[in-house]
Formats: sequence, structure tokens, C-alpha cells
Amino acid sequence: MSNTKEDNFREHLGNQTKEGKRVWLYPKIIKGKLYKYRTYLSWFYLAFFFLGPFIKINGYPLLLLNVIDRQFVIFGQPFWPQDFHFLVLLMITAIVFIVLFTVIYGRVFCGWVCPQTIFLEMVFRKIENVIEGNSIKQKKLDATPWNREKITKKTLKFIAFFGVSFLIANTFLAYIIGWENLWEKISGPFLEGLPALIGLLIFTTVFYLVFAKLRELVCIMICPYGRLQGVMLDPNSMVVAYDDERGEPRGKIRKNENQENKGDCVDCNLCVDVCPTGIDIRHGTQLECVNCTACMDACDSVMDKIKKPKGLIRIDSINNIRNGTGFNFTPRIISYTVVMVILMGVFSYLLASRTDVEAHVLRIPGQTYFEEPNDIVSNMYNLEMVNKSFDDKRFSMVALTPGFTLVVADSNAALSANSEMKRVFMLKKDKSDVQGYKQAVEVQVFIDNAPLKTFKTTFFGPIKITK
Repeated sequence: MSNTKEDNFREHLGNQTKEGKRVWLYPKIIKGKLYKYRTYLSWFYLAFFFLGPFIKINGYPLLLLNVIDRQFVIFGQPFWPQDFHFLVLLMITAIVFIVLFTVIYGRVFCGWVCPQTIFLEMVFRKIENVIEGNSIKQKKLDATPWNREKITKKTLKFIAFFGVSFLIANTFLAYIIGWENLWEKISGPFLEGLPALIGLLIFTTVFYLVFAKLRELVCIMICPYGRLQGVMLDPNSMVVAYDDERGEPRGKIRKNENQENKGDCVDCNLCVDVCPTGIDIRHGTQLECVNCTACMDACDSVMDKIKKPKGLIRIDSINNIRNGTGFNFTPRIISYTVVMVILMGVFSYLLASRTDVEAHVLRIPGQTYFEEPNDIVSNMYNLEMVNKSFDDKRFSMVALTPGFTLVVADSNAALSANSEMKRVFMLKKDKSDVQGYKQAVEVQVFIDNAPLKTFKTTFFGPIKITK
């Protein structure tokens, strides 16, 4: 693709030597227009993340994923294990959306929205720059022997990193058990809160290692999304791309040298210096690229200085760079879009028709009817209810079909929050009014005096023998 000095760049990662040893990266922070937009987005994201456990909608948390107590709330809507089909459908829709988004816009999610990038680039990297200085000073500090300055700065960085990681771990746990339960464990007796503290320290250590040690390895080697990108991208995908048609042959600007035969790239290497994964975008689209657009800001700043048009590195498709075809809706994009719209439509319908309480009426297996004194015929049924909310509710039942009497056991009992309940009820009718061996009947269930659902079932009676 270009006249680079290294043609075998795909044989090893950008953060590794040819022998496979890791090269610690010291990416520069370039504050261009796109970096400013990423900063604004990160402020919103971080505010949402840390304030989320305290936000409630209709008395419910914004997000609660309490697997232990089987309590799930998403955007103020409580869910129960019986709603597992919602989760499955939501995951399928999310996967299709990610595929569609990647097919069109590449890995821009990783560079702009992914928590790994947000926390690393907008929190931990900035703390590191405040304590140790810019990338050049950091590299110099790591190369010097351990002295008073190095010990002081490394200790301060460890305390700051571990403290932020502890805050993230607390917030993460608050999304699982709720901030009220978390505060109760923290402020309660030490021994009672010890398991929670141990869990917090484990999560804190994991977050610390991710943001202080692993860093770009998460994006390059651990995250499966980066691996999948190779089969989802095509020449029509909009990615961060280097325009080699305009930039090559590259070369530095020298006085009294004819520049007419050179491209716009001055080979300053700034696009490599700012890359958080250590790649050279001039090699072409690479799996390690997270589309953070740092190289775009860096290149645009150079183009400004040499009075060249911006956009040597830009968000574009390979086909547009090569042939000027622009963006095209390919059959693959159209098919993914249709599937995603269908899935979102089905999910929206199921979500809109979902109720806090589910009820089912079933006949008791193996039984038909009973003959009671006073010429009464009765049938026995099961009522199964699931309260998926966190509030206690009252239920009641009536027979809508004339001539039937409904009797339910323990009708005054409350349907407890986040629980299921089974009740036996009977439908009764005078034997003289029984019409045939089998008759359709309707039963209505009320929750808090509001109609929930009407069920159609069958009432059996004795066969009348006519002479």
C-alpha cells in the first residue's frame, strides 16, 4: 500500500519487537478537534457511570443486575428470570447492531464509547501525565535508575490508580447489589462487611492491572471484538484510513529540494507517536486500530503547519480513496439493517406488551369434575402468578361466564414482591344448569383491582343420559 521501510508489518504487533517482546507504549496526547469531542463524550459517559446507581425511575434503579437475589432492572423496568427471552432477544439484536455498525463505521465504538478506552485515555492516562509528565518525560523516567524522584512519582501514581480503581469497583458493585445494600455493608460491622470488602479489593486489583499494566493488550489480544473486525470489515467500511494516493511518496521537507514529486506526507511519524496501540496507520487498515482518531488530529495539525489540506488521514472507505466511489449501501449492509429492524420491532412489541405480573390458569392434570352436596358440580384449577416488580400486590378473580361461582383458596394473601405464587381455585355450577359434558368458561384475574388478563378454560360436567 505504501513505500514503507517495513513491508512485513503484519508479521508482528505494533507493540512488540520482531522477537515477540512487548514494547511499552508512551503515546502522546494530541489535543485537536476530535480529541475535544471525545473529551466531551467521556465527561457525559463518566457522569452517567458514576451517578447511574443513584438515579431512579418510578422508584426503581436505572440499572440493577443482582444475579444473587435474581433482581434485574434495566432503565427503570424490573425484569425476572421468566423474562430471559427478553435478554436473549436483546443480545441477538445487540450482536446484529454491532456487526452492522462495524460493517459501516469500523471499530469506532472502541475508540469513542468502549469503557476500556474511556477510562484509559480520559482518566488514567491524564493522571499519569499530571504525575510523570508527557510521553517523553515518562519514557525518560522509566529508563532512569530508582531514585527519590522516581520512587515518589511511581508511588503517587500507584496510589492514584488504585484509588480510582477502587472507586470504579464500588460503582460496579453498586450496579449489582444496589447502592443502598453496598452502603449498608460498608457502614455496618467490619466482620459482616468483610466479604464485600474482599470482593471490592479483588475487583479493584483487576481494574488496576487492566489500566496500569495490560492497557492496549486488552484491545489487541483479549477483546474478541477486535478479532471479529477482520471478518466484518470490507473495502466499503468507513474506517480511519491514510490516503496513500495523496500522501505517497512520502518524504521530509528540505530546503532547496523539489517537492513536486513528493506526496503530502512529510514522514514526521507523529501519527505513530500518538497511537495508543502503537501501529502505523500508513500501513493500511489493521486489527489493532481502535479508530480513536488521534492520528487524524495529529496529521491535521501538521497539515496546518505546512499549508496543506487537512484529511490526509480521515474517516473514509478504501474504495472511496482508491476509486472515489463514495459510500454505498451494499447488499450485506441492507440485509443486516432489515434483520436488525425486525429484531428491534419484535423486542419493542414484547417490551410494550409486558406486564409486571404474569398469570397462567391451568386445569389440574388427571381430574375432570367433582359432584358436591346440593347438586353442585365443581372443577379444580391451578392459578400460577409471578410478580416481577419489587412491590407487593393484591390479586382477585371472578368468573365472567354467567351461572358459575369461583372460589379461590386464601384470596386475601398478598402476591409478594419479586416472587411467584400458586393458588388452587374452583369453579362451581348447579348440576341442573350444566350444559353437556364440556363447556367453555372465562375467568378474569385482577391485580390491585385492575384487570390483568382474561383466561378461557373448560368446565367438565357429568354426561346426561336421555331415555
